[in-house]
Amino acid sequence: APLQLGDLGIVGLVDVPGHENLVRTMIAGASGLDVVLLVIAADEGIMPQTVEHLAVLEHLRVPAGIPVLTKADLVSPEQLGRLAGEVASRLARSPVEFEPPVITSARSGQGIEALRSRIEARVRAALPRPVGDLFRMPVDRAFSIAGVGTVVTGTAWSGSVSVGEGVTLLPAGVSGRARSIEGHGRALERSEAGTRTAVGIAGISRGAVSRGAVLVADRDAWVVSTAIDVELTLQTDAPRPLGPRARVRILIGTAEVMARVRPRSAIEPGSTGMARLALEAPVVARAGDRFVVRSYSSVA
Repeated sequence: APLQLGDLGIVGLVDVPGHENLVRTMIAGASGLDVVLLVIAADEGIMPQTVEHLAVLEHLRVPAGIPVLTKADLVSPEQLGRLAGEVASRLARSPVEFEPPVITSARSGQGIEALRSRIEARVRAALPRPVGDLFRMPVDRAFSIAGVGTVVTGTAWSGSVSVGEGVTLLPAGVSGRARSIEGHGRALERSEAGTRTAVGIAGISRGAVSRGAVLVADRDAWVVSTAIDVELTLQTDAPRPLGPRARVRILIGTAEVMARVRPRSAIEPGSTGMARLALEAPVVARAGDRFVVRSYSSVA
């Protein structure tokens, strides 16, 4: 959903699902963000899903965050103060740069303008994406529109593409031409890095768009891979070490693929180690990308 912020124009908001069965979708939505709003209901407090979502945000290294305590009208000032202290204490240890919590109530309007001001300040402080970088957009949705053809949407991770340019969906390798580009409902001649983007493509059928696809520009020499060398950090509460040939789920962008881990040595809970991932399906990745690993069964 778009948010209008004065002279900054439109800022895109991605509302990720909270249910534990939709963590894959949450990871897809959280990838590529500049700022996260960590929403905690005052009458419920820090829930198991809050902890899991925070772990994802930390592994993805979202640069900055604003904790938002909602439904302030449903609890006493004392309860609110305790929760705000608890949240601030937990987030002080986070590698994500979190601000102090902002307390809000949709019913009374408390804190809404303060939250808007906080968002505006964070957006102004966000580092600009490098100009001239390679274009890459993990696809999170695809549909057909009469007269336009296949439309894919996502958050453009880097670079840009122009109307008329050749584009390819990886890893399938199907190619077409960018017929139209939209950002927040505005027609664009050229896409913008870091923004929610919709690209209408001529020459690619809706059925050719697979889950976890990545849209790239033909001019850029992206190559898919089934082997990537990585640095892995395990949560301190991970159920077991990661040893040779452990089977895991790799979530990068909007893709989820199975992989076998080949570590230099077993990686213990709470520690970091180097490993090669032998993927069971190809992905689009490059140095510096961040991703999330989940266990194959009893998903954690």
